[in-house]
Amino acid sequence: MPAHEHEAVTTTTDALARERAHLAASRAALRAMREDAQALDIRDVTANWVNAAVLQAQIDERIKALADLSHTPLFFGRLDYLHRVGADRAEGAEGEQFYIGRRHVHDADGDPMVIDWRAPVSQPFYRASRKDPQDVGQRRRFGYTGGELTAYEDEHLTDPTEAAQTSKLLQAEIERPRVGPMRDIVATIQPEQDEIVRSGLGGTVCVQGGPGTGKTAVGLHRVAYLLYAHRERLARTGTLVIGPNRSFLHYIEQVLPALGELEVKQATVDDLVAAHVEVRGSDAAEAAVVKGDARMAEVLRRAIRSHVTVPTEPVMVVRGSRRWRVPAYELEEMVTELLARDMRYGAAHEALPQRIAHAVLVRMEEAGEAPDDRVQNAVARTPAVKAAVKAIWPAVDPTKLVLRLLSDPDFLAAHADGLLTEDEQKTILWTKPARSVKSAKWSAADAVLIDEASDLVARTHSLGHVVLDEAQDLSPMQYRAVGRRCTTGSATVLGDLAQGTTPWSTESWAQALHHLGKEDAVVEELTAGFRVPREVIAYASRLLPAISPGLAAVESVRESPGSLTVREVPNVAGLDAAVLAACEESLAQEGSIGLIAADARIPVLAEALTATGHAYLSPGEETTAESRLTLVPASLAKGLEYDYVVLDEPAAVVDGEPDERTGLRRLYVALTRAVSGLTVVHAAGLPEALGG
Repeated sequence: MPAHEHEAVTTTTDALARERAHLAASRAALRAMREDAQALDIRDVTANWVNAAVLQAQIDERIKALADLSHTPLFFGRLDYLHRVGADRAEGAEGEQFYIGRRHVHDADGDPMVIDWRAPVSQPFYRASRKDPQDVGQRRRFGYTGGELTAYEDEHLTDPTEAAQTSKLLQAEIERPRVGPMRDIVATIQPEQDEIVRSGLGGTVCVQGGPGTGKTAVGLHRVAYLLYAHRERLARTGTLVIGPNRSFLHYIEQVLPALGELEVKQATVDDLVAAHVEVRGSDAAEAAVVKGDARMAEVLRRAIRSHVTVPTEPVMVVRGSRRWRVPAYELEEMVTELLARDMRYGAAHEALPQRIAHAVLVRMEEAGEAPDDRVQNAVARTPAVKAAVKAIWPAVDPTKLVLRLLSDPDFLAAHADGLLTEDEQKTILWTKPARSVKSAKWSAADAVLIDEASDLVARTHSLGHVVLDEAQDLSPMQYRAVGRRCTTGSATVLGDLAQGTTPWSTESWAQALHHLGKEDAVVEELTAGFRVPREVIAYASRLLPAISPGLAAVESVRESPGSLTVREVPNVAGLDAAVLAACEESLAQEGSIGLIAADARIPVLAEALTATGHAYLSPGEETTAESRLTLVPASLAKGLEYDYVVLDEPAAVVDGEPDERTGLRRLYVALTRAVSGLTVVHAAGLPEALGG
């Protein structure tokens, strides 16, 4: 070996040894931080048992957050600044070195050994470039195998002689086989993604991103960033991640804990509205579309306000030997004023007795008495006032109101007049009216209507920040249900218009944001694909003119020759065997395998897999090294990713939906779940839009 090559190898080996030593020291420091938290004695610092319980819960959360995940690298990068951060960049000023990782770690003296990726000093790791070095002389990336540091790669951002090149470690991390749940992308965040991640708490951001652009991961990392930057505020107001289904939520649930965030709740839209009724029924697509239409909000508002009756009789209040009269015209003025203020119905119901009581107190004062607030409250509770309020502004049960709207044609017609056509009214009316709230077979769309009605009666609690993923699939009424959970907060809206697979899916983000109540949101578009190979995304993008005209196709940065295979089987009888053969070929590769098929084909394929001794998982179940094949109904494929995908009979996927456009969108989703390779197996002709 030539002397200069030997010297380079020795230098690399020494540098790797130093970095491994820093990793070991950082892990030891993290253990010490955790032990310090475990050793805290709070007996002498809390005033009572309530304070003690609260403080102990906080300490327990701190201990959990300081857990060292053995297979998760503690740091993944290093920044060598040319000057001390924050100091004047005078000649000779000493530079600083920072290790960038998933959490902050400090030594016994409090000096940082690893800097949290969300800290301002870490930002150049994602944003610095040769054009804009941001005072970074060198950026180092680390490669790991099973938690062990095995390689590093340097970029000298201020060296004009060094040629720009794609990071091999970055590419390897992006393409790493996907066994297990979704991983964080903290080591691979790109500049355009980082801008979205670090956008402020005050504004709502809507991210349009095609398959493989990382929009879900960007949304989750934005939550982690906001919790870092605004922890106290969000601890008070709360954060929520909303996904399309339980399988999807299970797939993503480990991302935030891996970043040290344990307090973010997750739910589906159905979960949000489930508190009102048990969903036991379902709607035909036509009925669900009408029930999900924003016009239903006005139908409900009219129906609730119809309970208010203009008073025609005075109220007579007896106090001791005196009688106090509030005339009907004065009561009418109160009602008119409350209606004009457009208060929540329940708030007005609570306010009216106080208004009437105040009118009585005015008369008492005019007569020379000196009543106080206790007298006003007592008057508000008198039988005469209670009876008047019951007649004028009675309490309304939101669930019973929706039951009546869906059961009583006359009641619905009265409040849907000019809003819904007669045919639309017939579409949503129950053919066999339920006798009671409990016996009704409520649908998911009905539960959303009840949620809307409940908000008209009493304001829904608002959170500090909500992340809404796969947002393109929501109906206007579902958007409203999410929007009222963040009326005083902000949101991160994530989706892809081309993947809208419900009959009520939105046509534009402007429409969606209007119904969400966030019309001032900034819409960002991610068009660089990091997950799906170029061949695969180009094949799937053939469908875009038919499913979402005008939407830009994803430009994949990953070239992977041979990643797409399309196999035609001569006859239907040989389809199952051909699909199983494709699965076996994929299993010979490293990583997870998804067998995606039309929902109607799942039982047949499940039987075929079992008969040939192939164990399989259901969507959302965690893949392991021993169990890597998941059988996925096309209806549940959205948001999931597999290293290799076998797609069974595309035509059946399209035919499984109520209309062709929705079917082609479902197919687009299925075609774009592969990270390394896609095999399409078909006996029937391919859909025309795909080139069939």
